[in-house]
Amino acid sequence: MAEKNMMRINKYMAACGVCSRRQADKLLQEGRVMVNGQVAVTGREVAPTDQVMVNGKPIQLPNKPVVLAYYKPVGVVCTEKDKHARRDVIQELGYEKRVTYAGRLDKDSEGLLLMTDDGTLIDRMMRGANRHEKEYIVRVDRELNQDDIEILKKGVYIKELEQKTRPCEIEKLGKYTMKIVLTQGLNRQIRRMCETRNYKVLQLKRVRIMNVFLASLKPGEYRELDDEECKMLYNQCRLNYPS
Repeated sequence: MAEKNMMRINKYMAACGVCSRRQADKLLQEGRVMVNGQVAVTGREVAPTDQVMVNGKPIQLPNKPVVLAYYKPVGVVCTEKDKHARRDVIQELGYEKRVTYAGRLDKDSEGLLLMTDDGTLIDRMMRGANRHEKEYIVRVDRELNQDDIEILKKGVYIKELEQKTRPCEIEKLGKYTMKIVLTQGLNRQIRRMCETRNYKVLQLKRVRIMNVFLASLKPGEYRELDDEECKMLYNQCRLNYPS
C-alpha cells in the first residue's frame, strides 16, 4: 500500500463515521481499538486494507459518504447519548446507516441539520475559523428597531460566554422578523444576541448551511444531497468528494 494512502487511526475512525477525532483518541487510550488483532495506540497509521475494530466491532471507510438535509422539528434534541431525552435526533431521523449531525440546533429551535457518516466533513464544518455561513429566520416578541439591528450586525458582547460575536448580516423582513447570517456557532448565539437588546426569540429556524437550503422540507423530513450539492459542499470545506 502506498504511503500516501495511509491515515492516522483517529482520522480513520472519524472518516468511518464512528466518532469524532477527540472521541477516537479517548477510545484509543482506553485500549478499545484493535488493528489487525493488536491493540492500537494513538498516532498509529492504518491503510484501507487493515482490519480495524472498535469495541469488538469491525469498521471500514464508506464507499461514498452519506450527506442528508434534515428538518429538525422543535422539541427534538441534538444528542446521541442522553437517556433522558424524549426525542433525540438520531431516533427521530431513523436513517438506515449511522449518521451524526454537523452543528447543533437547540431543543427550541428548528430547521436545517446536515447529517453525515463522514467524520472529516463534520470536523471541517465545525471549525469556526472556516467561517462557513449559516442562515436563520428569527421572530421576536416586539417590533424590531433598526438601531438595534445595526448594533447586532457589528457584534455584541455576550457576558455568559465572555465573548463578542463576529459581525454578521441581518435583514429586517417584517415588524417582528429578521434574517440573520452567521459565520460562527456560539452556544445559543442568536437568542443571547437578541437578549442583549431586550428581545426574546419566539421562533428560530435555520434555513441554510453553506450551499445547502432547507427549501421545501417539512418538519421531520429529510433528503439525500445530490452529487452537485455534495461536490460544492466538500469543495467549500477544501475536501475531495469521492466520485
